[in-house]
Amino acid sequence: MRKFLIVLNSHDTLGNTENKTGFWYEEFATPYYALIDQGADITLASPLGGRPPIDPTSQLPEFQRISTKRLDEDENAQAHLSQTEVLKTINPSRYDAVFFPGGHGPLWDLAEDKNVINLIEYFYKNDKPIAAVCHAPAIFKHTKNVDGVPLVYGKKVTGYSNEEEEAIQLTSVVPFSVEDMLKENGGIFSKKENFIPYAIKDGLLITGQNPASAELVVELLLKEDN
Repeated sequence: MRKFLIVLNSHDTLGNTENKTGFWYEEFATPYYALIDQGADITLASPLGGRPPIDPTSQLPEFQRISTKRLDEDENAQAHLSQTEVLKTINPSRYDAVFFPGGHGPLWDLAEDKNVINLIEYFYKNDKPIAAVCHAPAIFKHTKNVDGVPLVYGKKVTGYSNEEEEAIQLTSVVPFSVEDMLKENGGIFSKKENFIPYAIKDGLLITGQNPASAELVVELLLKEDN
């Protein structure tokens, strides 16, 4: 049985605002069921363990999908989600691939977490795929290859674009731009129209542009893992 690790954020505050943030519901639910339905063994982890915060906006009616409705009604999945393992206790050698859902939360904690950085660099060094969607490519901010070069250098990547951030009026709130960071680290950044599904694979790295891209990302991950 293939083993997948899904890493969620623990940060729940949207910058200096009074608003809450967390992971984007669809970006977890869609890949989760795509993997479950393929018979995968999934471990959930987060920096603090326990139930990770969900971005409340992502649970509004207009953002619901088949997968999110299924998750709402799935008691086993909800229990699984409420008991994420503490990230620093995870042994990466147990897993075939890792997936990072987005939402704004990862910009504050996953991007800066030494355990995340070590985990990603281990997966890359050991030829295991790393997938991230929307804001989750923030995890590549500090990651490097064995030569000390940014992991995304010379790689085709995507992520939540500056135009999309501006469209939801959070450019001045986020700690950094995913698009700008990927470019500054030498990534070959590309995107499609705002909020249109788009994902790209380059070697072991699989990235998606926005929430609508979660399905494409997990499809590429499953192909890579086969």
